[in-house]
Amino acid sequence: MTRVTRIDSATLPDERWDDPARGTIRFRTLISAPDTETTGIVCGVAMLAPGETFALHSHPGPEVYFGLEGEGEVTIDGRQHRLAPGVALYIPGGAVHGVPLATAHLRWFYTFAADSFADIRYRFLHETPE
Repeated sequence: MTRVTRIDSATLPDERWDDPARGTIRFRTLISAPDTETTGIVCGVAMLAPGETFALHSHPGPEVYFGLEGEGEVTIDGRQHRLAPGVALYIPGGAVHGVPLATAHLRWFYTFAADSFADIRYRFLHETPE
């Protein structure tokens, strides 16, 4: 039987990319195997302060952003899309997206159909393909 998993985001540390060229975004991974006894879904909360960035990138699978706090513009395939509390953005797999520059505090929930965050194959535009 599958167990219910409860995570309090306030108890998790902020994570960042190892490479600052990927952006200064902070995030907290809420649900992701093997840290949680879950399958089929990865989700977390992402945070940007004014002046911070999330470099343009893509990954094969789709992603959903759901605005929690603040307002900002998410670039998806070259077009700007407003993210604000209560607004959901579906980002198709392979779409190039990111937040090149936050002009205000922005916090959103994100989710992928994957077992583990490690399974998500990010490709940042500034990086050489493998």
